[in-house]
Amino acid sequence: MESVEANDDRNLVASILNGDLKAFELFMKKYKRLVSHIVFRMVPQVDEREDICQDVFLRIYRNLHNFRYSSKLSTWVASITYNNCVNYLQKKKEPLFDDILPNETNPEIAEISDSLPVDEVEKIDIRERLQTEIEKLPKIYRIILTLYHLDEMSYNEIVEITHLPEGTVKSHLFRARRMLKERLMKKYRQEDLCP
Repeated sequence: MESVEANDDRNLVASILNGDLKAFELFMKKYKRLVSHIVFRMVPQVDEREDICQDVFLRIYRNLHNFRYSSKLSTWVASITYNNCVNYLQKKKEPLFDDILPNETNPEIAEISDSLPVDEVEKIDIRERLQTEIEKLPKIYRIILTLYHLDEMSYNEIVEITHLPEGTVKSHLFRARRMLKERLMKKYRQEDLCP
């Protein structure tokens, strides 16, 4: 039996293919977070990210008629996004497996306001520290960690998106977690990380 989400996706795609631009706006709202997660983890040039996100949605719009429901729509969207980023990086001659250390702040990190309770401020501080350390991981580790933990994708979905063998995905995820833990433990004391 088809899930409610899959049925909603089928209706949304059908509406878009019938020329409903409002449906595509809903589609973009629904998948904006997923697309930006991937683009922001893979592309170090801050000023290029928005253009790449727009290119991804344009490519999706142009190719939506080719979607055959052999995978989840979110997996297909993530795969197009990932491939678009890989193509961009290849054109810029930037390696996918790198150790670039960008210093920019991710726009998803909430701004701290004076009106927040102390424990909320501490949670935001920990989130910002974690985000900073994730950004220091190699691109492929960042993307796999993001897809698995933030976008809650399965190993099979990540394999489909990245075209990496499942063993490699698992290995990269294990190494990313270990590297992240080592960096956090080295940089911050244990009590600084526990609210």
